[in-house]
Amino acid sequence: MNIVYLSPHFPLHYHRFCRELKRAGANVLGIGDVDYGLLPSEVVDSLTEYYRVQDMHDIDAIIRACGYYTHKYGKLDRFESLNEYWLDTEARIRDDFNITGVRSRQIDDYRRKSRMKSKFRQANVPTATGRVVRSLEDARTLVAKTGYPVVAKPDAGVGALGTYRLDSEQELVRFFRSRPLVDYILEEFISGTIFSYDGLADRTGEPLFATAHTFSQGIMETVNEDRHISYHSLKDIPPALEIHGRRCLRSFNVRERFFHIEFFQIADGSFVGLEVNMRPPGGFTTDMFNYACDIDIYRTWAQLLVNGRAELDYARRYHCCYASRKNHLDYRHSHEEILNRYKEFIVEVASVPGVFSSALGDIGYIFRSPHMEDIDRITADIHAIDYRQELPCTPRSIAGTART
Repeated sequence: MNIVYLSPHFPLHYHRFCRELKRAGANVLGIGDVDYGLLPSEVVDSLTEYYRVQDMHDIDAIIRACGYYTHKYGKLDRFESLNEYWLDTEARIRDDFNITGVRSRQIDDYRRKSRMKSKFRQANVPTATGRVVRSLEDARTLVAKTGYPVVAKPDAGVGALGTYRLDSEQELVRFFRSRPLVDYILEEFISGTIFSYDGLADRTGEPLFATAHTFSQGIMETVNEDRHISYHSLKDIPPALEIHGRRCLRSFNVRERFFHIEFFQIADGSFVGLEVNMRPPGGFTTDMFNYACDIDIYRTWAQLLVNGRAELDYARRYHCCYASRKNHLDYRHSHEEILNRYKEFIVEVASVPGVFSSALGDIGYIFRSPHMEDIDRITADIHAIDYRQELPCTPRSIAGTART
C-alpha cells in the first residue's frame, strides 16, 4: 500500500502516524519543505522515502512529487496530512490521482462554517443563529434578531484565526471598516461550557474510538485575552453529547477519519453545535487518547488504513488533562514544584512550538487520574498566579491568531 503523507515533520509528534503506517507494511512517502538533512531522525526512520518541495503551497510541485511517487511505487492509495490547514490540498490531490478519501466536492462541508450549520440542522442538532454577512446593513439585520454580543469569524477560517466578539454597534462598524476581505459569518454569542466529541470513525462511519473533552474556555478567549488553558477528557460521555455526536458523523458522512466536533453546553444542560474538524483534535490530544485509555491510537489508525479494519478494545480508565502555562506570567508554584508534587500523575511535559503558543501556551503539562478531584487540584496549582500579578486581559483588537 502506498500512502503519501504531507508535512511529516510538523507537528513533530505526528511522525508517530507515519511510524505506525510503516510498521503496518505501507510505503510511507513523505512530502515536505524541509531539507532532508534537517529532518529529525525519528521522522526519517518513519518514512520509506522523502520528497522535498520548495513551497508546500505550490500545488504543481505537490503534483510533481506525487507523479514521481506514482512512477516509482505504482498507484497511490491514500494522501493524508491529518492537518486542517491542508484540507484543500488533500482534496485536490485526491481528485487528480483518483485517491480514496474526501474530494473537492465535499471539502466545503468540512471547511465552511455556514455549511457546517446546514449539516448540523440536517442532523437535528441545535446550532447558533447566524449566517454569512457581506455588508454592514446585512449584519445589522442579523443583529436585530440576535442582539449583542455576536461573534464574527471567517467562514472558511482555521480555528480561532481572525475571530472576534463584538459587543456593540460601534465595534460592529469598526469591524466592517477593517476586516479582512474574506467571507465572514456572524452568529449569536452562546454562553456555555465547551465540550467536544472526539475519536476515529471506521470505514462504515461507526466510531472505532470515541471520547469527550471539556474546556476551561474557548480558543477565542484564550488567544484574544492571552490566557492559559486547560481541558480534560471524561470517563463517561454525556448521553446527549454522544447522540448529537453520532448524528453528526452520519450527517457529515465521516469515513475512515478522525473527528473533533465542538458543542456548547448551555445553562439548561442541553448541547448546541459549534463546529466540526474532521481531523485529529489539535495539540497533544492524540497522546491524551492513549494516556486516558492505555491504547495506541496511532497504531489503530494505521491498521485501519492499511488493513481496512482494526480491533480496539478500550476503556476510559482515566481523566487525562492538558494544562498550559505562558512564559510571561508569574506562577505561584515553580515548574520544579509542580513536577515534584505531582510526579505520580504527570505523564508528559510538552514544549509547544511558537506558532501554537498563543492557543496552547508555551509549556503544557499532561497528567491523568481516575479521580476528577485530582485533576481539579493539579490544574489549580499549575494555573495559580502569584498574588502580585493578575491574569491579563488585553483589549480585543482586529488581529487574528491561529490555533491547532
